[in-house]
Amino acid sequence: MEKGMFENVLKDSIMRRLNNLTKPIGSLGYLEKIALKMGLIQNKVIPDLPKVKRIYVFAADHGVVEQGVSAYPKQVTYQMVLNFLNGGAAINVFGRHVGADVYVVDAGVDGDFEFTHPNLINAKIGYGTADFTKGPAMTRTQAIECIEKGKEIAKKAIEEGTDLLVLGDMGIGNTTTATAISVAFGFDIDEILDIGTPIDNDTLERKRQAVEKAIEINKPNADDPIDVLEKVGGFCIGQMAGFIIEATSRHIPVVVDGFPTTAALLLAWKLEPSVLDFVFAGHKSKVKGHKVLLDAMNLRPILDLDMRLGEGTGGALAISIIEAAIKMIREMATFDDAGVSKGSDSV
Repeated sequence: MEKGMFENVLKDSIMRRLNNLTKPIGSLGYLEKIALKMGLIQNKVIPDLPKVKRIYVFAADHGVVEQGVSAYPKQVTYQMVLNFLNGGAAINVFGRHVGADVYVVDAGVDGDFEFTHPNLINAKIGYGTADFTKGPAMTRTQAIECIEKGKEIAKKAIEEGTDLLVLGDMGIGNTTTATAISVAFGFDIDEILDIGTPIDNDTLERKRQAVEKAIEINKPNADDPIDVLEKVGGFCIGQMAGFIIEATSRHIPVVVDGFPTTAALLLAWKLEPSVLDFVFAGHKSKVKGHKVLLDAMNLRPILDLDMRLGEGTGGALAISIIEAAIKMIREMATFDDAGVSKGSDSV
């Protein structure tokens, strides 16, 4: 049976199961679509609950911080990595809440971690990107290395049994980089530009000017995603894009978090359009550009809680909803099982 035909048969079988559960057809809304997508990902009418859940927070510094685009100094990136490893950040709390381990990837923090930790992954490309208002953020070789390192991290996670992955991001200046990537791919800066951390109007204007200058002097090629990464990207975003490509190629679902992780998804999508079949949007961030990117990729967020922290927090909280959707299709009785009469909208 050809792949497309098999997928249609599987989809019909899953929908038949969903429509025969003891409820009016479609009455559990988006939960039913989540269950359907998980079934298609796993090639099963009744999908399994994830056994090993992991959150990967990719951390890196961004040279554009030199332009005064953030409320916080770049040292906070390093300090927050220590907080993650000590278990004291919001993502650690939410990870414990949903039973997911938190791993931190040093993709390019401006500083060395002179210790070992079982949940710290050293994948450093450099000590932060260059200031992209003065030239490319990185070399093309580094951009390619970002993608490859991200793939390696995902491959190892999956080989260790992980069957549900959440992406998070940490790095002062990351929303400026995510904005530049979005604009490089043709999005209107007025629809994307917003605060990440609370900043005043002057700082927001500097953020706009930094992005506009980066696009003007670097002229990233929207038809070449690696060129966009090289010119206006970040080490963390490149690694997350590679991570998504590798995980989804192995049919492992990935839950993305907020604006920077979705910019990484945008990059991955431009490189490999099939990734969207295996990706869930954990939430809609309060950063306005996030919705614009999600809409462009036709991804519906699972949660909408006015969050804009990052770290993977929205993605982590979405795990409980994904698991609820799977339990729904696994554990609810069908009309036949329960001896309940079907309504006119049942099949």
